[in-house]
Amino acid sequence: MEIKQLQFFIEITRTGSFTSAAENLFITQPALSRTIKSLEDQLGTKLFVRTRKKLILTDAGRVLKKHALKIEEQLQQLDEEMDKMLMPKKGHIRIGLPTVTNSTFFSKLLASFHQEYPEVTFQLEEDGSKTIEQKIVNGLLDFGIVFLPDKNESIDYYTFINEKLKLVIPASHRFIGKQEVSLQELKEENFIMFNRDFELRSLVIAACKGIGFQPTIISETSQLDFIQEMVASNLGITLLPESICKDLTHDIQTISITNPTIRWSLALIWKTNGYMSQVEKEFIRFAKVKLSEASLP
Repeated sequence: MEIKQLQFFIEITRTGSFTSAAENLFITQPALSRTIKSLEDQLGTKLFVRTRKKLILTDAGRVLKKHALKIEEQLQQLDEEMDKMLMPKKGHIRIGLPTVTNSTFFSKLLASFHQEYPEVTFQLEEDGSKTIEQKIVNGLLDFGIVFLPDKNESIDYYTFINEKLKLVIPASHRFIGKQEVSLQELKEENFIMFNRDFELRSLVIAACKGIGFQPTIISETSQLDFIQEMVASNLGITLLPESICKDLTHDIQTISITNPTIRWSLALIWKTNGYMSQVEKEFIRFAKVKLSEASLP
């Protein structure tokens, strides 16, 4: 059985006519008929019942059609993947970025990659770690920067940040002047949190519960700027990674958290065992180098 025979067979099932199929395939009808007759002889069964008005697939024809369509789809995917492999400097990369990241650093990372591969385009989506991870598993994103994920056989990752969370308070807060506070001292505070799509929220709540209290959350959002504004307005306190605290612009102060300290790890993630173009493989190599350089003291 040849691929050409299956392609001719599929075209006949699509058009419902040997004549129309021959025209679309740019061959003569007798040549098409000979090809199908040869296919039927190989299979030892008829594929079509010819009536005056239309062609009807036999039971064998219906089985062949089901598998032939799958083979056609696989051939199309093969062509696409080969094209990508033959053009490793071209491509489109979809990346998920959480709100809780240093956007300036990642802009520089992408700009550096673009300098070496000017024909590569990027699609950036901002979301919470949980949503980003799920989109990668479902094939909706190629890469993500997320809070270090739980063990997931569908996800591979490279960790590049491991730091502590710090307390963020308004300028008029009672803790002003302190170098550090224990987590227990925040028991009566009002917390401003990211929403449920963000692993940072889960991390903070788990730490609080671990020492015996449920944090009082008075507001939640997906926007870092809004959290800063609410803290500056004396609506409550929040906990943020050290690297993010360095870029805070409002009239607020950060203080170290102790007993316990809360650690925050970020990772570049991608789908395990999924097809990966040459450009995507190169992006992983490139990002690992740049991210490791950025994490050095």
